Amino acid sequence: MSIKNKTSKAYLVGGGIASLSAAVYLIKDGQIKGENIKIFDESKKIGGSLDAQNLSYSKGYVMRGIRMFEEKAFTCTFDLMSLIPSLTSPGKTIREEFIDFNKKSKSYSKSRLLKNGRAIDSRPLKLNLKDRFRIFNLLFRKESSLENMEIREYFTPSFFVSNFWYEFCTAFAFQSWHSLMEFRRYFIRFIQDFPSINTLETIEITPYNQYESLILPIKDWLKRQGVNFVINTKITDLDFKLKQNKKIVSHIHFNQDGKVGEIAVEENDFVFVSLGSIVANSSIGSMDEAPFLDYKNKSASWTLWENISKDRPEFGNPHVFNSYIDKSKWTSFTVTFRDPTFFKLIEKFIHKKVTTYGGINLIDSNWLMSIVLSYKPYFINQPEGVTLCWGYGLFSDKKGNFIKKKMSECNGKEILTELIYHLGFDEYLDKILKNSVCIPCMTPYVTSHFLPRAISDRPPVIPKNSVNLAFLGQYCEILNDVVFTVEYSVRSAQIAVFSLLKLNKKVSPIYKGAHHIKVLYNAFITMFR
Repeated sequence: MSIKNKTSKAYLVGGGIASLSAAVYLIKDGQIKGENIKIFDESKKIGGSLDAQNLSYSKGYVMRGIRMFEEKAFTCTFDLMSLIPSLTSPGKTIREEFIDFNKKSKSYSKSRLLKNGRAIDSRPLKLNLKDRFRIFNLLFRKESSLENMEIREYFTPSFFVSNFWYEFCTAFAFQSWHSLMEFRRYFIRFIQDFPSINTLETIEITPYNQYESLILPIKDWLKRQGVNFVINTKITDLDFKLKQNKKIVSHIHFNQDGKVGEIAVEENDFVFVSLGSIVANSSIGSMDEAPFLDYKNKSASWTLWENISKDRPEFGNPHVFNSYIDKSKWTSFTVTFRDPTFFKLIEKFIHKKVTTYGGINLIDSNWLMSIVLSYKPYFINQPEGVTLCWGYGLFSDKKGNFIKKKMSECNGKEILTELIYHLGFDEYLDKILKNSVCIPCMTPYVTSHFLPRAISDRPPVIPKNSVNLAFLGQYCEILNDVVFTVEYSVRSAQIAVFSLLKLNKKVSPIYKGAHHIKVLYNAFITMFR
């Protein structure tokens, strides 16, 4: 480590898990003092997309998304978790707490696919011979040959009505028009889990929601180290100066409560920028109102990337990801039940009681609606009689089967009604609606990182000729890893800190199941189920 790091300051743009992770590694490995670290976020709440919260007793709970974990595959995430003490299990790290919880709470989705209100046999993948060959052929294709290609350009039409596709796209939120390159990465990255794609039993889960199990402990630890959190502040631009053909950030421009200002960045300081945001411009509705979709106004997370990438192709191309909202949005929803009726009815589709993660996908839904029943308590102070369900629709611009409106235009009552009819619970419709709160959420950019792209559209974590700038999060390029995961964000933080500070420390290795003969054999056998 360079001596200068002890007096260096670090400025982190974005309050998501990528920035929080980078701050932890700056302190633990970079020996930068906590009081010399500032984390800026344009929202009122730190946590980025991991922001589950209780709005109020009458309004219910809301989550913009749920993340899945796997210890074997998420080496960076679990390294980070090993550094942070738990807030709910004294004497343990959040990694130890996580491992203990998953020993007794195994994930299993018994009825993964539902059609006409009944579970179908989801074990047979129902792939034709041509598509089986094409999946395995992807293992040997170079990424450069897949640039800007859509998944639907590669597979036959029957592929998109196979059990494999329903199970794959609902687990990872892929659409047929998404990037074939990203599809390939996902298949290779999780090939070891392929045999259990119909049950999701290799998935691991946090003891509580990801905000309380992951974000809060990290935020608490950083605060105790003296880290400064600056909220309601938009970082609008960066100034650069050249020195021996190297780019150095010299100033950070910001807008705080309508007032503009700038920060002078010394040459010994470091700047970390989370590019873009999958939850930017999100809006929530209510039981009586649909969420609002804003096509015009972009958040600071996107405009900053646009500003700094002008005339700097080495900083990537944000327009590839933020210009196609109709192809990147979805409608999600969180249901708070204050009556046991729904959960008792749903137990006929799953194994015994709802105690673990278990996804249900309604493949005959025009919205291609999926739900996840939350074990309880999912929130630390969740009342005894309250249960939760989170869901989303991949085709939110199609009219429902029962509610003849686009999902994106529906309020919570209409979405919950559509769900109840699909499950065949219409006899109990009034009772469930009376005792439930369904909060819909519109997220315009949620799958934007899956849009077809060229390799150069995402910049490297350390851009070319950069001295004190690193990129973080879902829109920088990390070879062989997959976006839309906590792991990707934490890996970007490790790379950024270890490289920018020139530390003698290796980034946690990526688990490569495709390098193991047994894994490949099991995947091949599974393909012919």
